Amino acid sequence: MVRKKCGSIICLIGFLAIFSWAATVQGRSEAYKDNIYPVGKLKPRDSELKVKVGDRAPDFTLPAVGGGEISLSQYNGKKNVVISFVPAAWTPVCSDQWPGYNIAKDFFDQNNAILFGITVDNIPTLYAWTNQMCMGGGKLWFPVLSDFYPHGAVADRYGVLRSDGVSERAIFIIDKDGIIRYIDVHDINKRPHLEDLVRELEKLPK
Repeated sequence: MVRKKCGSIICLIGFLAIFSWAATVQGRSEAYKDNIYPVGKLKPRDSELKVKVGDRAPDFTLPAVGGGEISLSQYNGKKNVVISFVPAAWTPVCSDQWPGYNIAKDFFDQNNAILFGITVDNIPTLYAWTNQMCMGGGKLWFPVLSDFYPHGAVADRYGVLRSDGVSERAIFIIDKDGIIRYIDVHDINKRPHLEDLVRELEKLPK
């Protein structure tokens, strides 16, 4: 038990170090930086949740950047699901947050979890953004979904659609039974802490 706990802590430290490194390397791409829109300081939170921990997660079906559609319910009984809502493509914090999850793929695998990245942008915008997001020509390992039409319908169902039409920066962890086990509606100006996600996912049955 002690060895397992220490192993998790060591892995966590490693992931955090890599996560920080990824953000630094990302900042070295001048061409990429030139395309990031400076949104400035925003109201930290501008919505009211419509779900709570212990609720059944509202199902949805959204188009994926990689083609086809993905439904939350298709993972019932199979995988834990992490939903990462981010406000908009080509904005500063969003452009750092998802590459960090990309590098931490092994952690999601170890916890039998799939990650969905969701924004209110359309598919062409998300295609261009995610293609430039990862250094060295890599791709995001997780599905990126468009909540564009009806605009922000899924974000609204969860209660994280802001009054200006973008979503909050929010994370929902849903277990294999489709029950919400963790919610973090984060300050939109800041990146959520990876260690919080690590801790909460490790609580779930694999």
